[in-house]
Amino acid sequence: MSPVNDLSSPSPEKSPTGNAAKSPGFVAELKDAVTFRAFGLVLAGLFVQLAFIVSYVGAFHSPTPHEIPVAVVAPQQVSARIVDRLNSLDGDPVEATTAPSAATARQWVLSRRTDVAFLFDATGTKDTLVVASAGGPSVSQTATQIAQKIETAQKRQITVTDIRPPNSGDGRGMTSFYLVLGWVIGGYLTATIMGMAAGSRPASRQRTLIRLAALVLYAVVSGIAGAIVVGPVFDALGGHFWALSGIGALIVLASAATALALQTLLGLLGTGLVILIFVVLGNPSSGGVYPAPLLPPFWSAIGQALPPGAGTTLVRNTVYFSGHDTASALWVLGAYAAGGAVLAWAASLWREHRQPGGAADADPGTAPQPSPAT
Repeated sequence: MSPVNDLSSPSPEKSPTGNAAKSPGFVAELKDAVTFRAFGLVLAGLFVQLAFIVSYVGAFHSPTPHEIPVAVVAPQQVSARIVDRLNSLDGDPVEATTAPSAATARQWVLSRRTDVAFLFDATGTKDTLVVASAGGPSVSQTATQIAQKIETAQKRQITVTDIRPPNSGDGRGMTSFYLVLGWVIGGYLTATIMGMAAGSRPASRQRTLIRLAALVLYAVVSGIAGAIVVGPVFDALGGHFWALSGIGALIVLASAATALALQTLLGLLGTGLVILIFVVLGNPSSGGVYPAPLLPPFWSAIGQALPPGAGTTLVRNTVYFSGHDTASALWVLGAYAAGGAVLAWAASLWREHRQPGGAADADPGTAPQPSPAT
């Protein structure tokens, strides 16, 4: 058969000039594949990865008690001496104050003014340690260990009374943390998905308001769904359905609005910042695994200023402590929700003014294309 008629052998591709096209070399392919932007994104991913490791290991590798609030009940002639002894322990593991009576001390524990109450037995050698493990089992256990060491040295006995343990379906009291974690992740993830669906940055003030309205609806549904899971489904945090629904809606909206604002303002960098705030810093400092008195100073200081920590405190104290000590958590979450919404709207307005001729009225990738030449 003539080679001219042999169609089974592929013919080399021709360039427009008629010559066979040469494939680019390896170096050219490498330069084309690994752009400066791609290299920068890889470095950013490495930074987030290392930050994640440092933050979680730094927070959890060696939990050490620091200024656990303790109420001391003892006769007047010995109470000051007991308080001074507790406050002079090496490393400042507790912060002791005198309570006027056992009933008052118990109320301080239930209102979250203190984590522990120490009741001194003036007529014998059997003292009582009052704890509320629903507020953080690790703190109660640590306080018990400290008290037992002191009592052993003083040749006294101590009885531990848990006046507010976790619900039977709540195991070690971690449900609040996992519930809030799901709400926070759902909030910023949904805001990110909405941005990815039509450009990483909202195009205009109107589009931003539409997305905020959608996020409000999503937050309400998420709050109710989460309350159903921990209530009727698993009976872990039962009896507070509507309170948890409202708290969940606020947490989701705080997370989502903040994510929308940062992504509107900074684009892809804003997404990285959201992960840094909510996951890298927010989760280990939230008090879900180890409450603030057991965390290193940095994580203890920032925990309640971030949505995961404020949300965990709000859920725990609502379910187990009749809503005591929740005002600051509500303010924090409200500030993230309202501040994020305002910042998102302002950022979209700023971007509109930067775009000449109203070019920001369309999302990236949706602008009209020029018609082909006739």
